[in-house]
This record gives sequence, structure tokens and C-alpha cells, in this order.
Amino acid sequence: MERKIKLFQIGCGKMSKFILRYAIEKNCEIVGAVDCNPKMIGKNLNAIEENINTKITIEDNDNLEELLLQSKPDIAIITTMSTLNDIANTLRICAKCGINTITTCEEAFFSENSNPTLHEEINRLAKATNCTITGAGYQDIFWGSLISSIAASTHKITKIKGSSSYNVEDYGIALADAHGAGFTKEKFEKEIASLDNISSKEREQLIQKREFMASYMWNVVGWLADKLGLTIIDMDQKCLPILATDDLESNTLNMTVPKGMVRGMSAVVLAHTKENIEIEAECIGKIYTDEECDKNEWTILGEPDTTIVVNRPATSELTCADIVNRIPDVINAPSGFIPTSRFKEPEYRSQNLNDYVEKEQ
Repeated sequence: MERKIKLFQIGCGKMSKFILRYAIEKNCEIVGAVDCNPKMIGKNLNAIEENINTKITIEDNDNLEELLLQSKPDIAIITTMSTLNDIANTLRICAKCGINTITTCEEAFFSENSNPTLHEEINRLAKATNCTITGAGYQDIFWGSLISSIAASTHKITKIKGSSSYNVEDYGIALADAHGAGFTKEKFEKEIASLDNISSKEREQLIQKREFMASYMWNVVGWLADKLGLTIIDMDQKCLPILATDDLESNTLNMTVPKGMVRGMSAVVLAHTKENIEIEAECIGKIYTDEECDKNEWTILGEPDTTIVVNRPATSELTCADIVNRIPDVINAPSGFIPTSRFKEPEYRSQNLNDYVEKEQ
């Protein structure tokens, strides 16, 4: 009987329904699942996605370490929160247990430029137990490898400029809060925008103290520089509110966002490099109106100029497909907390995932 990759799901919200189905269809075996929501604990996984045929019951996240040691998965997938501080304890447990782990946590995509202290702690733990930790998802392709591939067909680059928009309604309450959705303008200025009205020295102090609130593009710019072999000499970040022009319903916030209140934000990161290449990246996360849709647009300026635009990407599904397709890469990778900028290029997996595993499991 062909061996199946054993998968443990951490977080049973919106993203997990795609991840679990995709993983099962590529012949993974789900060996456990946890959540912190009392309404989910005790339910069968098919409560998330009816096409999931499994006897696995969602258990309390408080029992994660015990469950990992019992089930001995080849990989754990974390689909919970967006910052490294938020998932720190979960990562520690996975690393302590020696479990390869991939997460949709946006900061984990390249956390060494926003939370290096915690990144290195997890890195040491993972190396000690010979497992691999990484972050991936939509950004792995559409903010990362897609851009580096275009760069590979460019003779000379002077600037890389990108913009991506997404509907915060698709990703749960934690992401909506991180974007200021539902805030007043005053609250947004106090709790989000004001945090970037600081000097480079002050920002570096916050980074070292694990207190810097990095926008998603902060980590993406770091990933791109790492992938392209560029040396960043300075970076800046600004977050601007996007206001509702009419009353706007939000299922995620369970409220009507009144006209004039914040429905999301634009975060712009600008980096200068030793190689005289600028990288400017903007992410726009907001509650959409009926007329709006996801859009991903990147331009590489130089010789020649190239622009690529992706309209209406199925961001949630693309995120989950990347996570599942990356599973063999995580298992095959060296131990440590390693960004996908140092992995092999992402690939479509047409066969059972275990067929792509090179390491002995």
C-alpha cells in the first residue's frame, strides 16, 4: 500500500476547508485537527467541508502538543493568525515536537526582517529537532515567484513596483482587525497609522523588541530582495485608511460599517538597495463594495519594462493550493525556519504528494 503523507490541521476556519480537501485529493491522510473556538471543538472535520470523508474530530488547541506526539504527522498546517507573535507558541510546540510546519501566517513569509528575535528562536528549535518551518500561500506565487521570474527575463532593473488588493471579508476577524476595518478615523490613526510615524532608528528598536507591526508587504519586500540577491539599505512603511463612501455590510465584523468609517487600509513599503534597485509594494485590504474585485499588478522598470496584471484571482483557493503543493518541499528542505525564497521554485503537483518526497520519513 502506497504511503500517504500524514497531515495535522491547526485552525479549522475558512481556509482549512480548501486545504483539507486539496490535501485529501492528493492522497494525504489527515491525522488530527485542533481549533480554539468552542463551537468547533468536538465536531467532525466534515462540518468544515462536507466532501471531507474522515473520522477525525476537531480537538482543543490546548492539547496540541499531546496530540502531535500521539499522531506523529509528517507535516502540520497552521491557518490561524497573521503575525508571528500571534502564532509563536504554536510554532514552538511544532518545533519542539519535531514536526515540519507550513503556515498561512503572512509575517512568517519572511519574518527575519520584522521579528528577527522570535524568528531565530524558532529557527534554533527547529534545527535542534530536525524539522522545517516556513510560511507560504498567495504571496509565495503572486507577490514572490511570479515577480522573480519576470525579473529573470529582464536585462537591467531600476525599480520593482507592485500593488495587490484583497477583500478582508474572505480571511476572518483577525485580518479585518489588522486592517482597521470598522475603526473610526481617529482610532485608525492612533492604533495603526501613528505606529509608522517614527525614525528608522525607532523602527529598528521596535523590531528588536518584537513590537513592530509589519504590513504584509514589509515581509514581501524582504522576500523579494532575498530571492533576487539584493541588499536592502533602508526601508519605510506607511499605512493609510480607506473610508467607506456609503454604509457597508460586513459579515466578518458582524456589523454595518457606516459611511465615513474605515473599511480597510493601504500599506505602502519602499526599500532602497545597495544595487540601486528600488522595491515599492502596496497591499490594499478592505471590505469590498459589490463592484470591487481582487487585483494583483506588478511592474518591473528597466530594460525592458514589463507589467503583469491578474484580475479576480481566487485568492483564498490559490493560497490553499500553494500551501498543499508546497508540502513535499517543506518535508525535503533543510531544518530550520526557512523562507520559501530559499526553496526550489514552486511546482504544480499532478501526482500524489508523497511521490515528490525525497527524504526518508
